Amino acid sequence: MKNSKAILVTPKHFEIKEAPVPEPGPKEVLIKVEYVGMCGSDIHGFEFGPFIPPKDPNQEIGLGHEVSGEVVKVGSDVTRFKPGDKVLVEPGVPDSSCEYCRTGRYNICPDVDFMATQPNYRGALCQYMTHPEDWVYPVPEGMSMVEAALVEPAAVGMHAAILGGASLGSHIVILGCGTIGLMTLQACRSLGATDITVVDVIPSKLELAKKLGAKEAINGKETDTVKYLRSADKFGDHGVDLVFECGGSAFLAQQAVQLVARGGKIMMVGTQSKPVPIDFLKINREVTIQTSFRYCNDYPRTIEAISTGKFNVKGMVTNVYDYRDVQKAFSDAIDPQKKIDMVKGVVKVAGTPGCE
Repeated sequence: MKNSKAILVTPKHFEIKEAPVPEPGPKEVLIKVEYVGMCGSDIHGFEFGPFIPPKDPNQEIGLGHEVSGEVVKVGSDVTRFKPGDKVLVEPGVPDSSCEYCRTGRYNICPDVDFMATQPNYRGALCQYMTHPEDWVYPVPEGMSMVEAALVEPAAVGMHAAILGGASLGSHIVILGCGTIGLMTLQACRSLGATDITVVDVIPSKLELAKKLGAKEAINGKETDTVKYLRSADKFGDHGVDLVFECGGSAFLAQQAVQLVARGGKIMMVGTQSKPVPIDFLKINREVTIQTSFRYCNDYPRTIEAISTGKFNVKGMVTNVYDYRDVQKAFSDAIDPQKKIDMVKGVVKVAGTPGCE
C-alpha cells in the first residue's frame, strides 16, 4: 500500500505529498478513503488559512473531515469492525473526561481533536487514515459511499433542527441555501415540518431548495424579504416561529431579528466571524437566540434518515473531482463565477489515477 496526503502549503496552494501508511492503534481502524466532502470551513481554510492558525509555523495543515471509506486493517482491541467493512467517520474525538463529555455534550468539549483543525490539523484528503473505532459507523446497505461521506454535514443540519424544535406545525424560515441551509431544510422536513420558506440570492440554489421540499423560495435580491414575510398575506405582525440563519452573514442575522415572532426562536447555524449588532428592542418579548455547534449524538438518526430516503444528500452534489485534481476542486470553490452554482463538491479518492 502507498499513501499520500494533500497538504495546504500556503493559502490557495495544495501539494500532494507521499506519506507512510499509518498503523492503527489498539482501538483504531485503518481506512482506505473513498470520498471526502468539501465543507465550507475547508474552503475557507484553503482560501485564507485555518480559522485557528497553528502555534507552530511548521505544522502541516490537512483539510477535509467529511469522509467515507473501507476498513483495511484493525487494531488489536477493535471488536466492531473487520477488513472489508464500508464505514463513515464522525471526525471529532472528544477527551471523554471533561464535564461536557460526562454530561453528554461532547460537541462542546474544549479539548476535542477535530479533523482538519487544531491541535493536529489532520485532514481526510489522503489515501489512508486511522480513526478510533468509537467514532466510526458502518455504512448501511443501500447507502452509497458519496452519501456516507455527507452524513457529517447532514448531521449539522439535523442537530440544528432538533435544537430548534422543528416539528409538524412549525412555521420556519431558513436564511441561506448553501449546503448547511439545505441540510437544515431536509432535517426539518424529516422531523415533520412542512411550512418551510427559504431565502437566498442564487436562483439555482432556490430551485434545488424547492426540489428538496421547501414550500416557498424567495430571492433576496428581487424581494424585500422582511417586508414580504411581514406582510398581511404571510406572517404579518405575528412573525415567524422559528428562523434559521445558515449563511454566516451579519445581514441575515439582522434579518432574523426582524422576522422572528414574539416568543419565537432564532437558530444561529452559520458561523459569524465578526461581531453582529443586534437591536434587542425588537426581540425583548422572550425571543430565544440559540447557537448550534456541529452535532452531538445525531449520527444514528441522520444515517437512518438518509438510508431510508427521508434525506436526499446525493441530490445536492453538483461537483465531483478526482483526488489528483484537489487543487482545481478548491480553486473552483473560491472562483467568483464557478462557485455560484456549486452547492456541494466532493473529492473521489479511491479508484482515481494514482490511488490504486
